[in-house]
Formats: sequence, C-alpha cells, structure tokens
Amino acid sequence: MTPDMIFPYANMTALAGWAVLLASPWLPRLADRIAAFLIPGLLSVAYAGLVLAFWAGAQGGFDSLDNVARLFETRELLLAGWLHYLAFDMFVGAWIARSAREAGLAFWLVIPCLVLTFLFGPAGFLVFITLRTVYARRTGTTTA
Repeated sequence: MTPDMIFPYANMTALAGWAVLLASPWLPRLADRIAAFLIPGLLSVAYAGLVLAFWAGAQGGFDSLDNVARLFETRELLLAGWLHYLAFDMFVGAWIARSAREAGLAFWLVIPCLVLTFLFGPAGFLVFITLRTVYARRTGTTTA
C-alpha cells in the first residue's frame, strides 16, 4: 500500500477513536480499551513498520530544523510522522477522559480539551491540566 492509500484509513481510525472518547461518559471501559490502547496500538504498529522499512534510506536527522524537514521529504516518513501525532494525541485524549472521570470533572468541561487535543495536541493537554488544577484547588482534592 502507498502512503496515500494508508493516510485516509489512519485518519478514519483515529476519528473513530475520538468518537468513542466523546461517548466515554456512557462507555468508559470501551473508551479506555479502544481509545487508550487499541487505536494507538494499531497506529503505532503502522508507524513502526514505516520507520523500519524507510528510516535507513532517509536523509536528515534531529540536529537542526532543516534536517528534520529533510526527514519528512520522504512520503513514507511523512506518513510515519502523521501516525506518530495521531497515536500520541489519541493516547493523551484517552488519558484526559480517564483522568477527568477519576477527578469527577463534568464532561462538558472536558469536551473542549478533547477537541483542542485532537486539533492542536499539546494545547489541549495544557488546557486540561490547567482545568484539572483549578478544579482540584476549588474542591480541595489532589491531582495525580
């Protein structure tokens, strides 16, 4: 399969995981299994396969921004980078949903954090940890 063929399947898989996360208040165990492990695991397998198959022939490296850009000139490694984002953002989103549930946060407050995590990864994580910290201070609970 070409990178262009894998790309839409990876996106649809990730979107299914985010849909499950949005249903997590009603299906917490299913959300934990699918969004925290199954989908990030599948994306990670595809990522690892691409890296194993194409890393040796790649130009570039991690020592400068120009060299990082060279790594992604190969479409297969560009796709691997995208899968990396999808897998880790999904894993973080699942952690957010689980952590919010354990802290007793109202899910309607968590939805914007999930959307931000889906679209902008670390920004959603930052908003969530800020929200969780404020909530913990107001309720006198601890954050873990």
